[in-house]
Amino acid sequence: MEQLQFKKNEWIVEQTSLKKIAQKVGTPTYVYSLSTIEKNYFEIDQAYQSIPHLIAYAMKANSNLTIVQTLAKLGAGADVVSGGEIFKAIKAGIPPKKIIFSGVGKLAEEIKYAIQMKIRIFNVESIEEILLLDKMAQQFKQYVSIAIRFNPDVDAHTHHYISTGKRENKFGIDLNNLNEIIKVVRNSKHLKWNGVHAHIGSQMTQTRSLTRAAQILSKLVSQLRGEAFPIQTVNLGGGYGIQYKEQVPKISSYANPIVQLLKDQNVDIIVEPGRYIVGNAGVLLTRISYVKKKLNKIFYIVDAGMTDLIRPALYGAYHQITALDKSQKSQQRVDIVGPICESADFLAQNRAMPVLKSGDLLVVFSAGAYGSSMASNYNVRPYACEVAVRKKMWKIVRKRQTWNDLIQNEIQWIKK
Repeated sequence: MEQLQFKKNEWIVEQTSLKKIAQKVGTPTYVYSLSTIEKNYFEIDQAYQSIPHLIAYAMKANSNLTIVQTLAKLGAGADVVSGGEIFKAIKAGIPPKKIIFSGVGKLAEEIKYAIQMKIRIFNVESIEEILLLDKMAQQFKQYVSIAIRFNPDVDAHTHHYISTGKRENKFGIDLNNLNEIIKVVRNSKHLKWNGVHAHIGSQMTQTRSLTRAAQILSKLVSQLRGEAFPIQTVNLGGGYGIQYKEQVPKISSYANPIVQLLKDQNVDIIVEPGRYIVGNAGVLLTRISYVKKKLNKIFYIVDAGMTDLIRPALYGAYHQITALDKSQKSQQRVDIVGPICESADFLAQNRAMPVLKSGDLLVVFSAGAYGSSMASNYNVRPYACEVAVRKKMWKIVRKRQTWNDLIQNEIQWIKK
């Protein structure tokens, strides 16, 4: 994050002290730079400027209303995978005509809500979903636009948990079933097939796989137009990698081959970035509760755990971590672990860190995506506070949960 700098022995986001935020609101706390979010959005917009396009922000990455509102004002749409995300997108100011409904398991009530809201398009993933969507569209006497999500059997060369474009993954329809899909859609009465879609994975750190998927969709557009389907949009999903540890390609390296392939096809491009927009725009502040020495190991036990940031436990993901206001000169190897009752509850293992003590603050970098959005109340722990920063101004954009918040929807059946 360019807006994150170490000045006068402390970390500053934009023009705001992270230490002061931690002192005011406590820890664990997520802090987001709105200027960085805007900068990342404009980079993608610039990369696709030579072709009609829509940037549909992937809400799953971080659905905080302030973040989505910031993107809505820039003209972004939303890639959603649930009725709740549709609700939040509209609440944040994204027009329904810029909302794309993805996901393998859309519920009937979610489809109903999306039809009523008149969203732009459904990315459909199975024949049964096509049949259900047609049936529900008839009930509401509406014509519904669909894009078929195909599985191009392309390896994104990313972690296998976030690879979505290979044949063995649950996502998309096999291209070998194209003739059957054509028949089913032709027999539908209220569906308009005007898009094709493929999303092959997340945190892609090379561009070849995305280019290969674009080549497959480009050929598919010509084939389907030959079958009299007026394909107007090509959706290549998101998945652009960000820097956690290794260097990653510039956004133009992903976009340029796609633009060259599709610029003469007279189509609109839809892209669905999430991580690229918010990942490096956020940090997680956490405080060391205890320093524990055991055999030859040293543990920094912090107040943030896998309930706040599950990526290290789930994927073995790497996040850079630094002390908030200490020099990095004197170092030792430590495990940075949380308070959760799981051995997988760690933020870093065998990491070189300065010699610190209980009460010291740490900054976890690149935590803006798939941090708060994947949080849980496991061990009955409240959700962390979230703060947005704009230059010298900062504001709480999600309050820290209280213990009373944790039980507000529970009903005590057994009376005292």
